[in-house]
Amino acid sequence: MLRAVAILLLLANLAYWAWGEGLFGATLGPAVQAEPQRLEHQVRPAALRVLRPNELPAAAPAPGTECLQAGVFTDARQAEALRSAAAAALPPGRWSLDASTVPARWIVYMGRYADAGDVARKRAELRARHVAFEPLANPALEPGLSLGGFGSQAEAQQALNSLAQRGVRTARVVQERPETAGYTLRLPAVDEALRTQLDALRPALAGRMLSVCG
Repeated sequence: MLRAVAILLLLANLAYWAWGEGLFGATLGPAVQAEPQRLEHQVRPAALRVLRPNELPAAAPAPGTECLQAGVFTDARQAEALRSAAAAALPPGRWSLDASTVPARWIVYMGRYADAGDVARKRAELRARHVAFEPLANPALEPGLSLGGFGSQAEAQQALNSLAQRGVRTARVVQERPETAGYTLRLPAVDEALRTQLDALRPALAGRMLSVCG
């Protein structure tokens, strides 16, 4: 009797060992936890992509703060005055004056006209043709009219061609402003404590308003 029990225990141990080694196949054996197989299920190499630094998302302001900016300041003396005011009024590391660029702007232009009366008559003609127009941002082009502003000469020329098909014959493409270097004041994390110190910047901002970072 004892011999039979010993044989049964031996067979049971052999069966358990075989099961643990996966000798009974994938359906009967235990889930394999060896490192290569486990990693194979966890990591999909084809789905991995290394991000460049410029592809990383911008850090969001800390809770209870917001990012504010003002600019672009294209006058070098004004930018230097703003730098001095910020350095005197704000804690280090809470602001920066970053180099930035005002892009060139091209317009479909009509002018210059002899006087305001000619401008008024041209406006009436454009309204009759349902052609939109806007004020000029460059005083050197006054008196005249802008039929739209564009980021490139090619885009402005395309718009001019479309307007010509609607009967606008005397317009032309001109550069309203060239690309201009400047500076933008950036405050990445403005909290209530810092907000109370911003009034000291008003004279140096010269009428510019702080707005939420874009």
